[in-house]
Amino acid sequence: MLGPIAWRTPPVHYGPWERVTSLLTEGLVRRGVDVTLFATADSVTSAHLEAVAPHGYSEDDAMDGRVWEALHVAHALVRSGGFDLVHNQLDWLPLAFDRSWQAPVVTTIHGFSGSGILPAYARSRSAFVSISDADRSPELDYVATVHHGIDLAEFDDLPPVGDDLVSFGRIHPDKGTAEAIAIAAAAGRRLVICGIVQDAAYFAEQVEPWIDGERVIHLGSVGPAQRTAVLGAAAALLHPIAFDEPFGLSVVEAMACGTPVIAYRRGSMPEVVDDGVTGFVVDGREQAIAAVDRAVGLDRTIVRARARERFHVDRMVGEYLDVYRSVLEDPRFVKGR
Repeated sequence: MLGPIAWRTPPVHYGPWERVTSLLTEGLVRRGVDVTLFATADSVTSAHLEAVAPHGYSEDDAMDGRVWEALHVAHALVRSGGFDLVHNQLDWLPLAFDRSWQAPVVTTIHGFSGSGILPAYARSRSAFVSISDADRSPELDYVATVHHGIDLAEFDDLPPVGDDLVSFGRIHPDKGTAEAIAIAAAAGRRLVICGIVQDAAYFAEQVEPWIDGERVIHLGSVGPAQRTAVLGAAAALLHPIAFDEPFGLSVVEAMACGTPVIAYRRGSMPEVVDDGVTGFVVDGREQAIAAVDRAVGLDRTIVRARARERFHVDRMVGEYLDVYRSVLEDPRFVKGR
């Protein structure tokens, strides 16, 4: 399992790719699969751990992420002959060395940072897995779509439900943090913002001026210890995204708490949110404002049950095992390795 190294696996706070990598790795180990995880040295896993980077490069300004990712991939590349299969969770860089891998490669595409990275995918012999049907590129062939799964046991100890709305994710124009502030204000509800500041200028100009500790609260980056408390207590999650979201892990985590979601109709949102059941998929601010009271009125036990039915980690693990079997039986991916 070739994991990302921006953060520890699993992450202490932010790190969705690392979180999914950890959930899948631990789930495979529970199924009796012999897994070696290539991640940071401070990662926590029941698999065999191989590491070059001492910790996540996003946590250390002295570390150049390009250098450490290259060293990380090179280490896995040398070891690849000892594995039946390599599962790449690290985006395009491992694909640049496609002909050097000594085992078939499966790549989960967590999202495209831009069209400029597509040549690395298009020239690769890796088997590709998308995390939503909406995030598929027409230029690539895929062996499967596997929606992320979550450990539902992490969302069992739920707090009393309050009246606040929550915005959960990195603070960036793509995530629509400022839009969530406007929606909450118009709906007459307090907004709790959780997330790392990924765009400092956007935060300073469009978010921070509204944070007053009363109507708008910023809790910063919220890790697993606080996540369930924050999401579970919220009346609804606001997800007014301004980009085509590949999946939306926080959306699923909110629904696992029984918290309904109000999301803009971009990317995977119509695929992940069951409109009128686990939340509402809307077109713009006015519809979002109108949807707040309707979302709060949804049956939270049904929201929670549907999330458990669709996004259990065991379902994700089983689907990836099916992918591995099909790839190992397919000469397109095995021949010539």
